Amino acid sequence: MTKENKLMIILRGIIMENPVLILVLGTCPTLATTTSVISAFSMGIAATIVLICSNVVISALRKIIPDSVRIPCYIVIIAAFVTAVQMLLQAFLPDIYKMLGVYLALIVVNCIILGRAEMYANKNTVLDSALDGVGMGLGFLLALIIMATLREVIGNATFAGIEIPFLADYKIPVLTQAPGGFLVYGIVIAVMNKLTEKKGGVKRKSFSCEGCPSSATCNKSTCSNTSNKEVEENA
Repeated sequence: MTKENKLMIILRGIIMENPVLILVLGTCPTLATTTSVISAFSMGIAATIVLICSNVVISALRKIIPDSVRIPCYIVIIAAFVTAVQMLLQAFLPDIYKMLGVYLALIVVNCIILGRAEMYANKNTVLDSALDGVGMGLGFLLALIIMATLREVIGNATFAGIEIPFLADYKIPVLTQAPGGFLVYGIVIAVMNKLTEKKGGVKRKSFSCEGCPSSATCNKSTCSNTSNKEVEENA
């Protein structure tokens, strides 16, 4: 691979395949931890560390792990790194540990991390998997910070816990609550879609028999014709 291609692996996770704003993954921690910039940043960093480390280990062991037990193996590997991060935060940053609460432990089942293990680390080299972890982690972190900034500044008139006096009389407290989280999330996704649309849009996969569990037994020509017909009708 060229240097440009290596760079594209990182940029893909930040922009073209942003896990939160494009793929709409990891919604639970996104909504739960973006009430403040500090908690959002902490969650983003913790998830990025786990993502990079698990990608590297899973890629290194991809030829050893049997196909039949690969998902349980991935979960054990991810859980080991999450536990290490938990113990480090509890020892050195107890306030952050308490702030993240149960959502720190739930990184184990974060679909971004498990999804990258299955879709990328399981099929690529250690270096590429590490770069993919960096890109996806930074994309996750960036999305969390954008949402947290909007929710905390407009909803609480503070930034990272620091008061913004001239906004105190104009804050909208509902943005720091669950309904406000969904509202901000929807707005940010809409803006992201508009921006990527102007730049040519995100390439969407066409319908085909590839990946269908019944592709070996069904009439592929009929399946293909039906899929094409459905696409035309939906269009």
